[in-house]
Amino acid sequence: MDDKNELVKNWMVKGQHDLLAACKLSSDSEIYSDIAIYHCHQSVEKAIKGFLILHNQPFPRTHDLRLLLQLAIIINDCFQYYQEASEILTPYATEFRYPSDVMQPTSEELQEAIEKAGEIFNFITSLLSDEIRSFLI
Repeated sequence: MDDKNELVKNWMVKGQHDLLAACKLSSDSEIYSDIAIYHCHQSVEKAIKGFLILHNQPFPRTHDLRLLLQLAIIINDCFQYYQEASEILTPYATEFRYPSDVMQPTSEELQEAIEKAGEIFNFITSLLSDEIRSFLI
């Protein structure tokens, strides 16, 4: 595996771990929804960044999924389908990470985030080579 594919694989593996962590945290007897929803965001961020690296598309250091998605749309316009999901998920990078008036997402917000993150992660995975996909669960 060349260096670029290795880097993409590593981004995707970390993104998958975030998604699996979100699912596990949301199904545990003690639900840690604030942490789980953060991992939904992280899963998508890492997957999009992996896709951008694969296509030699530079990106700024950001947690803004909307911006990253716009860069991905330049490469594959099917990413347009996920614009609404990126609007929903982007705030979860910080929204519940620090003390505030609202400390936890609702169960509906969490389930929606898990669904949206899974859809985007699976879409990006479908665009990867078999060699990279073979490292994912």
